[in-house]
Amino acid sequence: MSKRFTNSHEWITIEGSHGTVGVTHYAQKELGEVVYAQLPQVGQSVHLGEAVCVLESTKAAADVYSPMSGKVTAVNDAVAAKPQLINQAPESDAWLFRLDLSKPDEAKDLLSKAAYEAMIGG
Repeated sequence: MSKRFTNSHEWITIEGSHGTVGVTHYAQKELGEVVYAQLPQVGQSVHLGEAVCVLESTKAAADVYSPMSGKVTAVNDAVAAKPQLINQAPESDAWLFRLDLSKPDEAKDLLSKAAYEAMIGG
């Protein structure tokens, strides 16, 4: 299992041909208090870099981009019901959706935790 990051502040935990996607601590901090999460549909095909979710906060609305291509196999109903979970546990319990990965090679272009932290100045 490996966790990788994007330049647009998403993370994906890859286990074999499956991935779990969410937003980083940095992203939720920049957004502020999240009040609404529009998640993708189970069964939806998504492509690397495609906007697949919208998070709305008291400050702004932000697109969430898919870090890899695949088919959505699950969404986090707890986040849909209580979007504030994103502010409490963005990199664990508040994952957004799960994918069956269609192009596992895309992972090579994602950032390691160290590279992501260097990018955000952390």
